[in-house]
Amino acid sequence: MREISVPPLVNIAPETNITDFVIREAEKASNPALFSKLDSNGQWQDIRATDFLADVRALAKGLIASGVATGDRVGIMSRTRYEWSLVDFAIWFAGAVSVPIYETSSPSQVAWNLGDSGAVAAFGEAAHHEDVIRQAVAAEDISSVAHVWQLEGAGLDALRAAGAGVPDDELESRRSSAGLADLATIIYTSGTTGRPKGCELTHGNFVELSENARASLPEIINESGKTIMFLPLAHVFARFISVLAVAGGVQVAHTPDIKNLLADLQSFQPTFILAVPRVFEKVYNSALTKAEDGGKGAIFHRAVDTAIAYSKAREAGSLGLGLKIKHAVFDKLVYGKLRAAMGGQVAHAVSGGGPLGERLGHFFQGIGLQILEGYGLTETTAPISVNTPSMIRIGTVGAPLPGNSVKIADDGEILAKGVCVMRGYYKREDLTEETFADGWFRTGDIGELDSNGFLKITGRKKEIIVTAGGKNVVPALLEDQIRADALVSQVLVVGDNRPFIGALVTLDEEALPGWLERHGLPSSTSLGEAADHAVVKAAVQELISKANQSVSQAEAIKSFRIVPADFTEASGHLTPSLKVKRAQVMKDFNAVIEEMYSAPRAS
Repeated sequence: MREISVPPLVNIAPETNITDFVIREAEKASNPALFSKLDSNGQWQDIRATDFLADVRALAKGLIASGVATGDRVGIMSRTRYEWSLVDFAIWFAGAVSVPIYETSSPSQVAWNLGDSGAVAAFGEAAHHEDVIRQAVAAEDISSVAHVWQLEGAGLDALRAAGAGVPDDELESRRSSAGLADLATIIYTSGTTGRPKGCELTHGNFVELSENARASLPEIINESGKTIMFLPLAHVFARFISVLAVAGGVQVAHTPDIKNLLADLQSFQPTFILAVPRVFEKVYNSALTKAEDGGKGAIFHRAVDTAIAYSKAREAGSLGLGLKIKHAVFDKLVYGKLRAAMGGQVAHAVSGGGPLGERLGHFFQGIGLQILEGYGLTETTAPISVNTPSMIRIGTVGAPLPGNSVKIADDGEILAKGVCVMRGYYKREDLTEETFADGWFRTGDIGELDSNGFLKITGRKKEIIVTAGGKNVVPALLEDQIRADALVSQVLVVGDNRPFIGALVTLDEEALPGWLERHGLPSSTSLGEAADHAVVKAAVQELISKANQSVSQAEAIKSFRIVPADFTEASGHLTPSLKVKRAQVMKDFNAVIEEMYSAPRAS
């Protein structure tokens, strides 16, 4: 199959905008709890739709009183927390446009987002965020930014007080001023390649996509649903889910600090979660490491094999009695404990931002957590396609959501069209024209559609390596397999215009001490020492050799180097959604790469 179009399940009136979701939920007799927030005693306190609406209105009036006009841009720089969504909706109620900024951004990055978008105001989470914003504004002389408010302290109270005199009818006029075609937010790409580009996402992108996703996922998106948000709300994936949750009356909690995630999962007990593949890899590897450290590695490996076999047999409709019995035994010994660690009520997870892999997909489904892989970009308001509980094929990213179309170009590039696709790049008509072809958005990814319309991602067009011998190599095919092991944190396959394929590998700092101990080495061995140790090198070589079996000889990794430091967001080598910044890594580790290619090649 080369093209598939799925008609919308829900048609929306053109005057609708995102704020209508809040009004609709507040008018329901059930008055659902849209959010939940930890109080000073560590207890979750529900925030009902009517209470959320009242506070959003108060803050929106404050924005109007402070001079924020219809269509003005307002920045938000904060960790993931309840107040992020609160001010996001307040900006929309005031008829303005929100501009997310990652809370880890440097002053120059903040200056770019605020300056390029022409923002008139910004929210910073705490004092240091406000300092960064003010530094950025002063350094680049961004005179348009007239106000900076803090989410913590008295900043929001001052804004509420400022809007006390704004009439309700003025607010309603502002709230209802936008329609589906109007701009809702400018989200800047996280910058794996070049300077961030501002993606213009409309109210229609969020509203039409949310309503059609809600109709496609009724088992998950409903008033009984609960989720805990820990991905950055500045990222389009979390941002879309936050709007979708309000549209469906789903209760949302937030975890600003990932260190508290396990405890928050257990106390809040979500029914579904969303994460990027690296999070699921870490969950699996942490469980494996814990089992091996406790001398129960053999049991865990048998449990993993059983879960995968169980999932595959269910998918094929050939579940035998023996497998059912083995699965029931391991459910008590292993699977139930894993589900309990995530709160005990999680039945589904939505995964995006990269390929999960069939093995992990079948493992989690086999333990009772169905992972629904989806696919999309900032430019597509997150999901173009997604697996659903009733229509799933593990190893794919699902079929297009209703209202969306997917087409495979002659060179394998995935093209998209529909309610999810952005209006264009802000102030970059040249880029917009370059990115669209006959109304189709060029994703830059390569993939294929099966006979049932399920999409499979096979690589990124710009990341395809062409060796000196002319062989095309897709790095992800090798990287995903090697990175799946607990010992490895990140992998970068290299070899463009080179005589053979090589790889840079980093070790997982959390898993390393236990791994070293199990292999007869001191657990205190540093990351740098481990990277140069013969036993560690041999283990990485074994992983690479196994991955090489899935590709041709010309595509196989012939040499590698273990880098004595991990690729992280703080080091500038990962985006906030944990994707490797390939160009940056190759620049910073150019000496290592050059040494690898000048040394005698591994056999």
